[in-house]
Amino acid sequence: MLKGKKILLGISGGIAAYKICYLVRMLVKEGAEVRIIMTPSAVNFVSPVTLSALSKNEVIINMFPANPDLSKAEKVETKTWHVNLGIWADVFVIAPATANTIAKIACGICDNFLLSSVLAAKCPLLLAPTMDDDMYKNPSTRNNIEKLKEYGYKIIDPEFGELASGIYGEGRMAEPEKITDYIKDFFKYKSDLKGRKVLITAGPTIEFLDGVRFITNSSTGRMGFELARAARDRGADVTLITGPVSLENIDKVKRINVNTADEMLRKVKSNINKKDLVIMTAAVEDFKPVNTVKSKIKKEDQDKFVFEFKKTVDILENIGRIKQGFKLIGFALETDNGIENAKAKLKKKNLDLIVLNNPNTPGAGFGTDTNVVTLIDKKNIEELPIMTKYDVGNAILDKYIKMK
Repeated sequence: MLKGKKILLGISGGIAAYKICYLVRMLVKEGAEVRIIMTPSAVNFVSPVTLSALSKNEVIINMFPANPDLSKAEKVETKTWHVNLGIWADVFVIAPATANTIAKIACGICDNFLLSSVLAAKCPLLLAPTMDDDMYKNPSTRNNIEKLKEYGYKIIDPEFGELASGIYGEGRMAEPEKITDYIKDFFKYKSDLKGRKVLITAGPTIEFLDGVRFITNSSTGRMGFELARAARDRGADVTLITGPVSLENIDKVKRINVNTADEMLRKVKSNINKKDLVIMTAAVEDFKPVNTVKSKIKKEDQDKFVFEFKKTVDILENIGRIKQGFKLIGFALETDNGIENAKAKLKKKNLDLIVLNNPNTPGAGFGTDTNVVTLIDKKNIEELPIMTKYDVGNAILDKYIKMK
């Protein structure tokens, strides 16, 4: 699968660097051409000579050539390698990616050859973080990783296990076999949705009580955004219709912001033309007040407030009625009788697939980086293990690819 692929491998100064010899060997055996950049501190953990022998290419460490006998032309070429390699590579993998390197990439710092190459790269970037448990869970590290995801960089999540400090926790770099599989999946997914038009809804909707107050739910929109990111990464033309969330725009994804359920339905209908796939992840607010006032209700006016509510529009059912020429996937958030309720919803709303999840399941629910879902169609039920929401998104898209 990797035959002829050009892989640029960056190694930063973490103890997990010793495992990279195995990674290089695997990639070369798969037929990839591997070039390697090391930070100066990485040489304390693994030998450049060994990596050069395994990759069959010179390992680059320093920004400037150490050999004073190089010709002027050779020196110029060496100084621009950080640009040339980023153009040459099909993918740029940094493993291990330390907390320091991640922070510098997030801030655009380029004080070594590896970091300069990241800024100059035109190819996709994959990072395999490694650090101690407390460092990985530190808010600054989490924010930096989220920022890299927003930039479109892929994170190969670290594993739970024994760390260099002797404690057990998160932060152990993914094993070389897993990194190799991730790279294979990256190339497999790179263009299988090319030419497909995908519409995704995300986030909550809100319904106003008065001019400043509203009711809503706890959805953060992350599942829908990660689905949009996964579809984009696989070559799709993605339109994302989202309720109010605090998530950043996704590069190359058309984003449309709405507030209420009625607004979301209108935008879905006006953007559904010529779509191949519609995925409704939005947690649409189920109720809205019968009467809404435009001004702010003053609390001094009365001691008690009573609001009468009615149901909001069922967007999924509306789209199921007009489904023609596209596949429709919906979500079911259930706390009781999940399978039965999801199957009923699948049939009633004319869906091709429904994604069931329970917010009470550990690792699932609103505001998490992971989810635990069950994929249900007319013939099959597939329970997935706990996965990142990005990986859940890819699992859903895998199902779509296999639909007839």
